Formats: sequence, structure tokens, C-alpha cells
Amino acid sequence: MGVRSRWTDDDWPGQRSRVLLLLPVVLIVVIATVDLRSPTDIHLGPLLVIAPALAPSLAGALATAGIGALAVAAQVVIAVFHGGLATSNHIAQIIALTVLTVLIVVFTVVRERRARQLAQVRSVAETAQRALLRPLPDRIGPLHIASTYLAAVDEAQIGGDLYTATRTPHATRLLIGDVRGKGLAAVGEAALLLSAFRLVAARAVDLTELAGVLDRHVQRYLLDFAASGDETGEHFITALLLEFPDDEPLAYLTNCGHPSPLRLRHGEAVVVGGEEAAPPLGLQALTLSPVFTVTIPFDVDETLLLHTDGVTEARDSTGTFYPLAERAAHWADAAPEALVNHLRRDLLAYTGGQRDDDAALVAIRRTSVSNGPEPAA
Repeated sequence: MGVRSRWTDDDWPGQRSRVLLLLPVVLIVVIATVDLRSPTDIHLGPLLVIAPALAPSLAGALATAGIGALAVAAQVVIAVFHGGLATSNHIAQIIALTVLTVLIVVFTVVRERRARQLAQVRSVAETAQRALLRPLPDRIGPLHIASTYLAAVDEAQIGGDLYTATRTPHATRLLIGDVRGKGLAAVGEAALLLSAFRLVAARAVDLTELAGVLDRHVQRYLLDFAASGDETGEHFITALLLEFPDDEPLAYLTNCGHPSPLRLRHGEAVVVGGEEAAPPLGLQALTLSPVFTVTIPFDVDETLLLHTDGVTEARDSTGTFYPLAERAAHWADAAPEALVNHLRRDLLAYTGGQRDDDAALVAIRRTSVSNGPEPAA
């Protein structure tokens, strides 16, 4: 039977915090000792404020109050041995140190409360993200899929960009969309579209019919909440609907006002399916523009890269838009996971981590063209 180590890796952060907390205590002892051994005309007592000022970065409000009390006690000891408590200079230093300590403790309490609130917001947002924007499966039918999502609001972890996929008897249907707006305000509309797609995608005859059904769902939602005061009357959702037959080297695409995908092959990135774009979902009834479905080649070992405008409209420090096609061509032959990971890191580096809009990427690679039995859903 082995002997358990006294310290584990999990224990180290707590042990380190306790060790660092000794620093302000040591400062109090050193300052008080040096002051007591110095001539009476040398006053080091005011330096004791360093200890309670340093404590909030190392511990919470209770420990900060304890260190502040210790600093005040040290100031009292210095006063007793250097002229007595009745000296006006010492009284002023004790009062000033006490007031500063109280202010520091109050600041620490407020900071801890805000930290708890932020942690709660993040927890709720992460729960919403897991429930709403579920990760796409790595494989579905003859497709290999990878995705990544960057929310504009870091605390929210989720915004108005969305994607999902489902199986039909002989094909895979996929949706990527972008709600006008960002952050938690767009989550309701994203949830509506995702729920509607999951409900009707497998039953629709084709993508044109599917786009019409989704448009009516979005219109009904916006109409129901038009008087709620949250500007839903000005909202719409751009969307890209795709269908990938299991037994043909092609894909069907219906574009509802969304950025066109890129077809990656042999080190090249080419825009496809952008010729016949319909109005966004929620606006189609206001126009006479028809909804088209186009057919694009999509053979084995080719990749389609879907994205939202948060990617192509991201800017660097000079205001230049992110060149997605140029950058994606560098990794055109990479596996979907490697492709989206490369692009995610490259986008963050390009923008310096500053983003004004949600951004989503979905890479789809065909791994086979099946003429045999129906693959499992």
C-alpha cells in the first residue's frame, strides 16, 4: 500500500494562496519592527497601509479585515513606544489607517458580490448553450462535421448565431443561421428557429418547402412579440439550408440572405451557391422574390465551409476585414476539426481578441458516396 503524498496538484492553489497571504503579515511585522528600532523622528507607520491594500488581491473580505486590524494594532504599538497615544500625529495615523482599512474591506465585499453574480450569469449562459446550441455530431451519415462558436459577449457564451443538423431517410439536412442582434437578446429567436427546424426538417419535401415553413414560424414569433418593446419587429434571421444525399456526390442549397459557403479542394477556396439568395427568414412575405434551391458538386474528400458574417466582418487593428477565403485555402485539405481550430485561432489573432459580433464556423467533409444500405441516423 503506497503512502499518499501530503500535497496534491489539486491542493496547490489553496496552499499557494495561504503562503502568499503571509506576505502582508510579514510586511506589518517588518515595518513595525524597523519603526520601533528607528529614532523617534523617523516615522514608518504610514507604510503599514500597504498590507491591507495588498490583501484583497490575495484573499477575501474576512482575511483583508484581519490584516487591516493587525496593521492598526501595529500602529497603536508604534504610537505607545514613540511618544504615547496622546500624540496628535499618532492619533491621525491610527484614524487614517482605520478608515482606509474599512474602505478596502467594503471594496472587497462589493468585488466578491459582483464576482458571484458574474459566475452565476456565466453558469446560466453555459447551461442555456448546452441545452440550445448542442454540438454537432462528429459524423452523421456519410459526412464528417466540425464546428466552432465565438459569442460577441464573453459573459454570455451564446448569442444569435446557430446551427444544427438532422437525418432524413436518405440524406442529411443542415441549418446555419444568424439572428439580427447579438448576446442573450437573440437567444429566444435562435431557440425558435432551432426548434422549428428539428421539428419539420425531416418531413419537408425539399429545401424550398422547408424554407417556407421556417419563414412562417419566424413571422408568427415576431408578430406575437411585436408589442413587447424589444424591437422584434425589426428582427429577421439569415439562414442557409443544405441537404446532402447519401448516394450522390452533390449538395442542395437554399440561401435565405446568408453568407455563401466556401467549397474547399486542392488548396483552393471557392464561393458557391450565392447566385440565388432569397430574403431572410421573417421577411419573405414582404417581397415577391422566389426561394430557389441550387445544386452544387460535393464529392468525396471535399469540404464545405459554412460561416456567419461575424467571421467575414471581423476586422484587424487597421479596419481590414478578415479574408476568410484566403485563410481557409491554407488549410483546404485539413480534416474538419483541424480546419475550424486553425481558423478559430487565426481569427482571434487577427482581431486581437476583440469581436463586435457572434461568429460561427461549420466544416463538412463527405467521406463516402453510398449505394448500399441506409446508414444509421
